[in-house]
Amino acid sequence: MLGLDTVGWIVVALCAIMMGASKTGIPGIGILVVPLMAIVIKPADKSVGALLGILILADIFAIIYHRQNAKWGHIARLLPAAIAGIVAAYFGLRALENKELLKPIIGGIVLAMLALNYWRTRTKGKDVRIPTQWWFAWGLGFMAGITTMMANAAGPVMIIYLLAMRLDKMKFVGTAAWFFFIVNWLKVPFSSKLDMMTAESIKLDFMMLPFIAIGALAGIYLLKRIPQKAFKVVVQILAAAAALKLLFSWVGV
Repeated sequence: MLGLDTVGWIVVALCAIMMGASKTGIPGIGILVVPLMAIVIKPADKSVGALLGILILADIFAIIYHRQNAKWGHIARLLPAAIAGIVAAYFGLRALENKELLKPIIGGIVLAMLALNYWRTRTKGKDVRIPTQWWFAWGLGFMAGITTMMANAAGPVMIIYLLAMRLDKMKFVGTAAWFFFIVNWLKVPFSSKLDMMTAESIKLDFMMLPFIAIGALAGIYLLKRIPQKAFKVVVQILAAAAALKLLFSWVGV
């Protein structure tokens, strides 16, 4: 199925657990899943479609747990630009004849998102003015739409926006959960049209449902028990290594 060998099945199952955990309590781990899926599922565009199904199933656990924690005004402000970004990325993907070129594109997007997240952590607590005007929401919404459609990697973009809005922890996680639940469903017809999400990938996604559930429960349980700073450093180093492998895959590295 989707070119998976034994190691590939193990990696996908681990990715399902990590994605479940990222949605309910450990958001930093999600960025590692994107390049790992692209490494084990071939061609690369099929990995994006398979991961989309896993994300949607994980989103269900997240919105149930955070069903009362969304700030809908922020979601409404971001959605129009995010939809425009999804459409723009759809046409970009449709024009991409060699789907293997998506591997270095995904690698580049993940590295850019890691750099954005690093900038966020380095400037935290400093006197850095982050704009909150309408164009800020539109710009980040559009960027989120493009990165989520091409690589399912818009998490750091949303973090920047939600931090700027100064939401408390529960509203922060709940707003992100509902935003991605809506956006990921909006991506389904585009992904199906591009043959990225197929009957085969959907079957794989439902096979991963028990692992997603395990991850979701683990995320809730472990959130207050893991040294978060050290954990995030390890996750980001591993994600960067996997992204670099994808980025240079086109030259055979």
